Amino acid sequence: MREIAGAANLSPGNLYNYFRGKHEILYFCQDNSLDRMISALEKARRLRANAAEKLRFVIGSHVRCVLDEVEGGAAHLMTTMLPAHLQKRLIAKRDRYEEGVRQLIAAGARSGEFVACDAALAARAVLGALNWTVRWFRPEGSMTAAEIADGFAEYLIRGLHSKPERRARPAKRTPSSIAEYAGSGGHREAAHSFFGG
Repeated sequence: MREIAGAANLSPGNLYNYFRGKHEILYFCQDNSLDRMISALEKARRLRANAAEKLRFVIGSHVRCVLDEVEGGAAHLMTTMLPAHLQKRLIAKRDRYEEGVRQLIAAGARSGEFVACDAALAARAVLGALNWTVRWFRPEGSMTAAEIADGFAEYLIRGLHSKPERRARPAKRTPSSIAEYAGSGGHREAAHSFFGG
């Protein structure tokens, strides 16, 4: 809570002038993070690019959200403790995002760019790997969030490519890319993946 308050230039006590309790704060953080992830997914769909580049964009945006933004890190904390009615809303939005990633992978498989695969299983493998980064990432560590995003995109997309020798192209550093936000995040505590259930 202190980290969230600090990002908003508020004292921890002042947070409760805007929220009725911890559940409401956690719900806001996760809901806001999912909105940003879905927005990035929609932007990726509109790109005039192949499936690998679209998926690379989604991976970079996802890692930025969970590692470099306070709400994204907080979104993974104690979410199973939320009341059932709040969890239900988040699960619906989470499923919408997961389905979008699944569709990107399925489209790549249909075009022959990716190997024929179970798109649902592949999507969960990708999202599970990305969400797990909050458990071990440290801003003071040897790798920046940008480097982690690039590395994960390289390994994960290479595994989907239909031709083993084909390698994904390095991501361009654009204003919307993860690189611009590297190093700005705070400490992320061990957390729960909200795509793991």
